[in-house]
Amino acid sequence: MMRRARAGTVGAAALVVAASLALLPGCASDPAEGWSNRSSHPEQYRTVAVPIFENRTYERDISRNLTDAVIKEIQSSTPYRVTSQAKADTVLRGSIRQVTLRELSKSVATGLSEEMVMQVTVDYEWVDMRTGKPIVARQGFTGSGTFIASRPQAEPIDLGGFNVVRQMAVDIVASLQEDW
Repeated sequence: MMRRARAGTVGAAALVVAASLALLPGCASDPAEGWSNRSSHPEQYRTVAVPIFENRTYERDISRNLTDAVIKEIQSSTPYRVTSQAKADTVLRGSIRQVTLRELSKSVATGLSEEMVMQVTVDYEWVDMRTGKPIVARQGFTGSGTFIASRPQAEPIDLGGFNVVRQMAVDIVASLQEDW
Protein backbone atom coordinates (compact mmCIF):
# COMPACT_ATOMS: atom_id res chain seq x y z
CA MET A 1 0.00 0.00 0.00
CA MET A 2 2.89 2.33 0.82
CA ARG A 3 4.45 1.80 -2.63
CA ARG A 4 1.22 2.74 -4.37
CA ALA A 5 0.99 6.00 -2.40
CA ARG A 6 4.64 6.83 -3.13
CA ALA A 7 4.14 6.09 -6.86
CA GLY A 8 1.13 8.42 -6.89
CA THR A 9 3.19 11.19 -5.25
CA VAL A 10 6.03 10.75 -7.76
CA GLY A 11 3.55 10.77 -10.63
CA ALA A 12 1.91 13.97 -9.36
CA ALA A 13 5.32 15.63 -8.94
CA ALA A 14 6.29 14.64 -12.48
CA LEU A 15 3.02 16.13 -13.77
CA VAL A 16 3.69 19.43 -11.96
CA VAL A 17 7.23 19.61 -13.37
CA ALA A 18 6.00 18.85 -16.91
CA ALA A 19 3.27 21.51 -16.67
CA SER A 20 5.71 24.13 -15.41
CA LEU A 21 8.18 23.33 -18.22
CA ALA A 22 5.41 23.82 -20.78
CA LEU A 23 4.88 27.33 -19.45
CA LEU A 24 8.50 28.40 -19.83
CA PRO A 25 8.88 31.58 -21.87
CA GLY A 26 10.64 32.02 -25.23
CA CYS A 27 12.77 34.79 -26.71
CA ALA A 28 11.32 38.30 -26.76
CA SER A 29 11.12 40.35 -29.96
CA ASP A 30 13.29 43.00 -28.31
CA PRO A 31 16.64 41.65 -27.06
CA ALA A 32 16.53 44.11 -24.16
CA GLU A 33 13.35 42.41 -22.87
CA GLY A 34 14.92 38.95 -22.54
CA TRP A 35 12.26 36.24 -22.55
CA SER A 36 8.60 36.42 -23.52
CA ASN A 37 5.52 34.21 -23.79
CA ARG A 38 4.20 36.18 -26.76
CA SER A 39 3.88 34.74 -30.25
CA SER A 40 6.78 35.43 -32.59
CA HIS A 41 4.28 36.50 -35.27
CA PRO A 42 3.01 40.09 -35.46
CA GLU A 43 -0.16 40.20 -33.35
CA GLN A 44 -1.89 43.08 -35.17
CA TYR A 45 -2.78 40.75 -38.07
CA ARG A 46 -5.33 37.96 -37.95
CA THR A 47 -5.91 36.90 -41.56
CA VAL A 48 -3.85 36.44 -44.70
CA ALA A 49 -4.84 35.89 -48.32
CA VAL A 50 -2.57 33.83 -50.56
CA PRO A 51 -3.39 34.20 -54.26
CA ILE A 52 -1.81 31.67 -56.62
CA PHE A 53 1.85 32.52 -57.16
CA GLU A 54 2.54 34.00 -60.59
CA ASN A 55 4.60 31.67 -62.75
CA ARG A 56 7.13 33.08 -65.21
CA THR A 57 8.52 29.65 -66.12
CA TYR A 58 7.48 26.68 -68.22
CA GLU A 59 6.97 24.44 -65.17
CA ARG A 60 3.19 24.50 -65.17
CA ASP A 61 2.26 22.90 -61.83
CA ILE A 62 4.88 24.49 -59.61
CA SER A 63 2.94 27.69 -58.86
CA ARG A 64 -0.18 25.82 -57.77
CA ASN A 65 1.87 23.39 -55.68
CA LEU A 66 3.87 26.16 -53.99
CA THR A 67 0.72 28.17 -53.21
CA ASP A 68 -0.96 25.10 -51.72
CA ALA A 69 2.12 24.29 -49.61
CA VAL A 70 2.36 27.88 -48.33
CA ILE A 71 -1.33 27.89 -47.34
CA LYS A 72 -0.96 24.60 -45.46
CA GLU A 73 2.17 25.84 -43.70
CA ILE A 74 0.44 29.09 -42.64
CA GLN A 75 -2.50 27.11 -41.27
CA SER A 76 -0.31 24.66 -39.36
CA SER A 77 2.41 26.91 -37.93
CA THR A 78 1.04 30.44 -37.51
CA PRO A 79 -1.87 32.03 -35.63
CA TYR A 80 -3.23 33.44 -38.91
CA ARG A 81 -6.35 32.30 -40.71
CA VAL A 82 -6.21 32.03 -44.50
CA THR A 83 -9.13 33.79 -46.18
CA SER A 84 -10.11 35.58 -49.39
CA GLN A 85 -8.35 38.77 -50.42
CA ALA A 86 -11.51 40.81 -49.85
CA LYS A 87 -11.63 39.82 -46.15
CA ALA A 88 -7.91 39.63 -45.33
CA ASP A 89 -5.79 41.96 -43.18
CA THR A 90 -2.73 40.98 -45.24
CA VAL A 91 -1.89 39.37 -48.56
CA LEU A 92 1.11 37.19 -49.43
CA ARG A 93 1.88 37.55 -53.14
CA GLY A 94 4.60 35.73 -54.97
CA SER A 95 6.12 35.16 -58.36
CA ILE A 96 8.18 32.18 -59.47
CA ARG A 97 10.99 33.70 -61.47
CA GLN A 98 13.13 30.71 -62.44
CA VAL A 99 13.23 26.91 -62.28
CA THR A 100 16.48 25.17 -63.16
CA LEU A 101 17.81 21.63 -63.07
CA ARG A 102 21.44 21.00 -62.20
CA GLU A 103 23.45 17.85 -62.22
CA LEU A 104 25.11 17.02 -58.90
CA SER A 105 26.74 13.74 -59.85
CA LYS A 106 27.29 11.41 -62.84
CA SER A 107 27.51 7.65 -62.97
CA VAL A 108 31.07 6.53 -63.57
CA ALA A 109 29.81 3.44 -65.45
CA THR A 110 27.26 5.08 -67.79
CA GLY A 111 28.03 8.80 -67.77
CA LEU A 112 24.36 9.51 -67.06
CA SER A 113 23.19 11.98 -64.41
CA GLU A 114 22.64 10.28 -61.07
CA GLU A 115 21.74 12.94 -58.55
CA MET A 116 19.96 16.10 -59.71
CA VAL A 117 18.80 19.24 -57.97
CA MET A 118 15.77 21.36 -58.89
CA GLN A 119 16.35 24.98 -57.97
CA VAL A 120 13.48 27.48 -57.78
CA THR A 121 13.83 31.26 -57.45
CA VAL A 122 10.88 33.26 -56.10
CA ASP A 123 10.08 36.90 -55.39
CA TYR A 124 7.41 37.49 -52.73
CA GLU A 125 5.97 40.14 -50.50
CA TRP A 126 3.63 40.14 -47.51
CA VAL A 127 1.56 43.33 -47.64
CA ASP A 128 -0.61 45.05 -45.01
CA MET A 129 -3.93 45.62 -46.81
CA ARG A 130 -4.82 48.66 -44.65
CA THR A 131 -1.69 50.65 -45.50
CA GLY A 132 -0.57 48.97 -48.71
CA LYS A 133 2.98 48.79 -47.33
CA PRO A 134 5.03 45.58 -47.42
CA ILE A 135 5.64 43.87 -44.08
CA VAL A 136 8.17 41.45 -45.60
CA ALA A 137 9.59 41.48 -49.13
CA ARG A 138 12.19 39.14 -50.61
CA GLN A 139 13.68 39.21 -54.10
CA GLY A 140 15.59 36.25 -55.51
CA PHE A 141 14.65 33.85 -52.71
CA THR A 142 16.03 30.46 -53.79
CA GLY A 143 15.34 26.92 -52.66
CA SER A 144 16.33 23.51 -53.95
CA GLY A 145 15.25 19.89 -53.83
CA THR A 146 17.25 16.82 -54.81
CA PHE A 147 16.24 13.59 -56.51
CA ILE A 148 17.96 10.55 -58.04
CA ALA A 149 17.44 10.64 -61.81
CA SER A 150 19.02 7.35 -62.95
CA ARG A 151 18.37 3.68 -62.35
CA PRO A 152 18.08 1.69 -60.15
CA GLN A 153 16.26 4.35 -58.01
CA ALA A 154 15.03 6.47 -60.94
CA GLU A 155 12.94 8.92 -58.92
CA PRO A 156 10.66 11.15 -60.99
CA ILE A 157 11.50 14.82 -61.48
CA ASP A 158 8.26 15.56 -59.60
CA LEU A 159 9.98 14.37 -56.42
CA GLY A 160 12.53 17.17 -56.79
CA GLY A 161 9.67 19.61 -57.32
CA PHE A 162 7.86 18.30 -54.24
CA ASN A 163 11.00 18.60 -52.10
CA VAL A 164 11.76 22.17 -53.16
CA VAL A 165 8.14 23.34 -52.82
CA ARG A 166 7.79 21.87 -49.33
CA GLN A 167 11.03 23.43 -48.08
CA MET A 168 10.32 26.82 -49.70
CA ALA A 169 6.87 26.94 -48.08
CA VAL A 170 8.42 26.36 -44.65
CA ASP A 171 11.06 29.03 -45.28
CA ILE A 172 8.62 31.61 -46.69
CA VAL A 173 6.22 31.23 -43.77
CA ALA A 174 9.13 31.37 -41.30
CA SER A 175 9.99 34.80 -42.70
CA LEU A 176 6.57 36.09 -41.58
CA GLN A 177 7.77 36.09 -37.97
CA GLU A 178 9.04 39.17 -36.19
CA ASP A 179 12.79 39.67 -36.07
CA TRP A 180 14.41 38.67 -32.79
